[in-house]
Amino acid sequence: MRIAGAALNQIPIDWEHNLRNIRTAIELAKENGVELLCLPELSLTGYGCEDLFLSDWMPEAALAQLQQVRPWTHGICVVVGLPVRLNMRTYNTAAVLRDGEILGFAAKQFLANDGVHYETRFFEPWVAGETTSVEWEGQKWELGDLVFEHKNVRFGFEICEDAWRPDDVRPACRLVGKVDLIVNPSASHFAMSKTDVRYQLVMKASRTFNCTYLYANLLGNEAGRIIYDGEILVARNGHLLLRNQLLSFKEVDLEWMDVDFTAELAPAAEIVPLAEPDEYKELNQAMSLGLFDYMRKSRTRGFVLSLSGGADSCFCAVGVAEMVRLGVEELGEEEFKRRSGCFPAAIETVVQQEGAGGKAAQVVREEPSAAPAALSRNQELVRHLLSCAYQGTVNSSDDTFNSAKELADSLGARFHNWGIDEEVAGYVGKIQTALERELTWKTDDLALQNIQARVRAPAIWLLANVQNALLITTSNRSEASVGYCTMDGDTAGSISPIAGVDKDFVKKWLRWAETELGYSALRHVNALQPTAELRPLEDKQTDERDLMPYTLLNRIERLAFYDRLSPSKVLATLETEATGFDREQLKTYVRRFYSLWSRNQWKRERYAPSFHLDDYNVDPRSWLRFPILSGGFAAELAAL
Repeated sequence: MRIAGAALNQIPIDWEHNLRNIRTAIELAKENGVELLCLPELSLTGYGCEDLFLSDWMPEAALAQLQQVRPWTHGICVVVGLPVRLNMRTYNTAAVLRDGEILGFAAKQFLANDGVHYETRFFEPWVAGETTSVEWEGQKWELGDLVFEHKNVRFGFEICEDAWRPDDVRPACRLVGKVDLIVNPSASHFAMSKTDVRYQLVMKASRTFNCTYLYANLLGNEAGRIIYDGEILVARNGHLLLRNQLLSFKEVDLEWMDVDFTAELAPAAEIVPLAEPDEYKELNQAMSLGLFDYMRKSRTRGFVLSLSGGADSCFCAVGVAEMVRLGVEELGEEEFKRRSGCFPAAIETVVQQEGAGGKAAQVVREEPSAAPAALSRNQELVRHLLSCAYQGTVNSSDDTFNSAKELADSLGARFHNWGIDEEVAGYVGKIQTALERELTWKTDDLALQNIQARVRAPAIWLLANVQNALLITTSNRSEASVGYCTMDGDTAGSISPIAGVDKDFVKKWLRWAETELGYSALRHVNALQPTAELRPLEDKQTDERDLMPYTLLNRIERLAFYDRLSPSKVLATLETEATGFDREQLKTYVRRFYSLWSRNQWKRERYAPSFHLDDYNVDPRSWLRFPILSGGFAAELAAL
């Protein structure tokens, strides 16, 4: 039988878009002679519908929309994911359709409820071995723990999380001897190096359960924070038959494979490992696709960035350039431009203006300015999509200006340069008058640092609004952990692409991008110590002097909130490791981390949406929840 998986780039409750991708996948499958096609988990509605899954109307609408798929399935068997709501409970199901008919609904038995997943809030787990029925306009179909047959091939289901459970409880263990094929429609989020884990899981399952295993994942930035890599795998008895290229810019990625179910295939003696994952490359591809989807699905016209010349903002600028390079490389320039929605002859932007009567929409027409003749085609596209501004003060250095200017020019981005000393002086003067005293670095250090970062926000927001662009904020995970940022200043923005990545990785990635991707202008930032440049230059301010070495900060963070150790256990673990610090220094840093962490939860609650790129993050809306008000580990830190 020719079987196929299709990775789809879907949008929550965008029926027209999602059905179009489903139809395209089915038509491509038919054209290629596919007989059984698996689409991803919840592909009809989108996976990220959140609390809409708890409504009555949305699952009911999904069942109605499924009827549109039926006539497309003549001559093929297709698996389509959607929610089904019965008796005030919502189930995550995979509908099996063939020749215009619905054969039944397989229901997910285990729900993901860790990390970025909160499925137990939305769905009810299905009980193994049980079945019921679902009705729609007088028609009735079976739903539950089901086995299907197509052209003498029997197949059953594991739906995403089902496959991540122990071998003695997962659905596959009850399908041994009953099926030839296990089909797994998934919505498994991207994280660096995760594909290796998923590959091993599928390969071992096919060998352990003596079957062919077909796996199809969602693709792209579906709902804002989570990116899906679109992985498609076919394995048989521990042998890999098919694996696709991940993180495609396509809307539909169809991959098919011929499997002779009548031929014997001895189990593989060992699972052949994948090549060692390149996390720098993985993150680059994931962030590029994440930015592309966020831009086009939010119907904006590109990006605006306050480019300080430091590591984080340079990373974000290169991220947009890589979005263009990788997108054009795969799609071609014209298709990239069409899909982005950012390249009409004249750009119409909607600027929201505050007035006495509330917000009113004003349409502004802006003709794109001509790009310098020396720019390459990709640089011209970057120029159209990325505007950068260096907003200097008396505390800014020539080093960071040169870093920002040369990088922007090398990428092709528009570059603006303006100072903000006048605005800072104006606000400082107002408060000095109000308080009837002078503000000094000795008495008002943090306030004077913050006002510089905060004054940068209004102008860069205005530029983004005028261009109907997404304002990128450049926070990283290390800064988020300890609140090393200014709310409504450097945290202001529409999207925070690297907030899930630690600062040490950011620095290493930039060195990789300079040498491996050829961004030679990064040599400036790669030669600098990370600094906020908010204190007088003679202070020689650096991030690590303000905080602690980033490698140690990241280690404490991981032990505390990934491994979930107590402060005393964190300290004890660090003492066994070659950190280069004695016990008293480590105690100081552990106390500093937990104190800063506790008092800055309110900041983490207010960050712009960020991408989940690592195996964990500190975003309270996706991975890590923590009380805004707490005792701040006072007893635990005192006990150190």
